Amino acid sequence: MLKTSLALAIGLSSSLAVAATSLTVEDIPKIQSVLQTSISPDGETVAFTRSVPRELYVDENGTNYSELYVVDDEGVERPFITGSVSIKSIQWSNDSKTIYFLAKLEDDKFTALYQIPVDGGQAQKVLSLKDTSISSYQLSPNNKQLTILAMPAADKSEKELKKLGFMAEVYELGLKNKQLFIVDLAKADKPLTPQALNVANYVSDVNWAAQGDKLLVKTQPTALIDDKYTKSQWHLFDIASNQVTMSFATEGKLNGAELSHDGRYIAIWGAEDKHDPAAGRLFLADTKTGEVTDWLPDFMGHIVDFEWSNKRNTLNFIANVGTQSFVANIKAGSNKYKKLIKEGEFIASNLSISDSDKTIALRGNTAKHPNEVFIIRGSKAQRLTDSNSWLNDKRFAKQQTISLKARDGVEIDGVLVYPLDYSEGTRYPLIMSVHGGPESHDKDGWVTNYSRPGQMGAARGYAMFYPNYRGSTGKGVDYSKLGQNDYAGKEFDDLVDFKDHLVEIGLVDAKRVGITGGSYGGYASAWGATKLTEHFAASVMFVGITNQLSKFGTTDISNEMNLVHARSYPWDKWQWYLERSPIYWAGQSKTPLLIMHGKDDPRVHPAQSMELYRYMKVQGKDVRLVYYPGEGHGNRKVAAQYDYSLRLMRWMDNYLIDGNKDMPAFEIDHAAKLKAVKDANK
Repeated sequence: MLKTSLALAIGLSSSLAVAATSLTVEDIPKIQSVLQTSISPDGETVAFTRSVPRELYVDENGTNYSELYVVDDEGVERPFITGSVSIKSIQWSNDSKTIYFLAKLEDDKFTALYQIPVDGGQAQKVLSLKDTSISSYQLSPNNKQLTILAMPAADKSEKELKKLGFMAEVYELGLKNKQLFIVDLAKADKPLTPQALNVANYVSDVNWAAQGDKLLVKTQPTALIDDKYTKSQWHLFDIASNQVTMSFATEGKLNGAELSHDGRYIAIWGAEDKHDPAAGRLFLADTKTGEVTDWLPDFMGHIVDFEWSNKRNTLNFIANVGTQSFVANIKAGSNKYKKLIKEGEFIASNLSISDSDKTIALRGNTAKHPNEVFIIRGSKAQRLTDSNSWLNDKRFAKQQTISLKARDGVEIDGVLVYPLDYSEGTRYPLIMSVHGGPESHDKDGWVTNYSRPGQMGAARGYAMFYPNYRGSTGKGVDYSKLGQNDYAGKEFDDLVDFKDHLVEIGLVDAKRVGITGGSYGGYASAWGATKLTEHFAASVMFVGITNQLSKFGTTDISNEMNLVHARSYPWDKWQWYLERSPIYWAGQSKTPLLIMHGKDDPRVHPAQSMELYRYMKVQGKDVRLVYYPGEGHGNRKVAAQYDYSLRLMRWMDNYLIDGNKDMPAFEIDHAAKLKAVKDANK
């Protein structure tokens, strides 16, 4: 048993040899990716941050580091701030000579604003606040001022009272609002306590007008995540009068907004209505009248980012359509757009545009690499970075989008990764990896991470499939609403139709099908192990829903659940909610179920996992529950991610490849791995 556990701990299946040049579970914690891109105003250089995982069994527990780099248009990369740092919110000075960023460096107790010269030199602190962190900032167009968003500093008596035992928490009351400040950079030579601007409620975002006289300000009633999702609003704020002069009427979920260069228009990234599951619509607001219009009516996709050009009223944007994305621009007053980068080149995000409008920087990923820095000039895209050069020596399995009609005629699609060294006529085990949301969708780009095996699963001999069941995004608002008022109904029947299709084409062995996913995908995995048990031979559920009645009462997004998912309340139809809960079907389960959950999850309470575990355990079902202390709605720290990957693949291998009927060992011998690493470093 110890030998098997050790082999599994270093990522080897007990029965499946993995080629040295294919992706393994050991590779996943090494993957780096680009987090943010920012083009210099002169268009010659891109500053970017790179996510760098901590080293397993060496670094202290924590999230990935975020390092600062600069790359020129020929791909020559220079490191600026690296190591045990977390650099975020990078912005350029208007003369392209300085990069600003937020960080806690050296002895900082709170996050502060720093700058670093591009031509060489050390980072210098620009601004800090007394007894609180800077949450975000925006430089004014002339770089003489900046806006800051920050929470009020804690009262010093709070810390003293806590030591004396006064720690009572009144749930969802007494929350503090994030506030907006304008600071003169010339006076920022010591920790400040600036005066908050006259903006009511919680301020969550802000953008400058090009002339520097106005701000776009986004607010919500309180700090509650439900208010963010359902009650956010954008306003126009006049700096001279210190007043909100206009508010823009939108309904439902709301993301970013930006003023055109001449200040006449505002592009708003929002939802079609309060029942729209995702903020993926593009609106155009007129600052003279306050009128908000749908800029791209009936667009059969979802907008994911935008930025105005600097010389004319043209908006550049990224849209997801199906499993692909494109980059385009559109003129104010027109609803016809021009594609700069068509679907199929890479999955794009995070636009940044030079002052001349000639260069666009952005992130992009493909089936063979995670997010990297790209630039677009004209209609040509160029990749500038290679964060994981070792991936160039790896073998990748064939990956493609497949589409089919569900049993009722609805068009559904997903991303299929064939087994590495696929041989036509051979049937393979399948792992179906179901996305969360459900207001999300899988794209035909990089599909491999700690909880979604992707190319690593394909290298072990699995067919991997990522289903975009009805209710997914990427196909317009109406399509994204198809799963509403039908929890676990036709949306999860789609999963069976996908499975049956892969069996019918001769790729998959129907008796060796596993299902996994997180959040709503965890709900699907629990449903697959209970109600749909005859279709799945193994299931791994992550931060998933098991009881729709108690989930409503323990989540931080109950209003959002009602508006964009259930379209009802539990007390409207108790029995229906119960029957759409995996616990209701636990007694008929024949599918071995591994449950994993962050112990500090505010979205799907950890008790959801406990409920299904207990319902199955007392009935003698094969079930196991693993909690991760300090993790929330998804694992963010490398050790927890790695442990998750090992358990996920061991569970699937045990039932789908090895053909065992008993559960695998619950131990993972991390101590042996730690000793091996220490011995290797002597």
